[in-house]
Amino acid sequence: MARIAGASPSQGGLFRRLLVRIIYSLTKRKVGRVVMPVQVTAHHAKILWGYGQMERSQASSNLVDAKLKGLVQLRAATLVGCPF
Repeated sequence: MARIAGASPSQGGLFRRLLVRIIYSLTKRKVGRVVMPVQVTAHHAKILWGYGQMERSQASSNLVDAKLKGLVQLRAATLVGCPF
């Protein structure tokens, strides 16, 4: 359980609400649910936008084989203790 509660898509300004709803729906489609790092990052629209851009650029990179990218992501998550 995180010390910071996840952000609600119904709070904040219009841009933030729209961005949070879009990111939450994309995350649900990709992972099956909205994971806690995305919920916590959603408290600040600019950080959420940057996080989304980082994820998109990593996913679209073709410099490394997709299987190797998956293994690297798994190893990095194991090293930092990420449950996702």
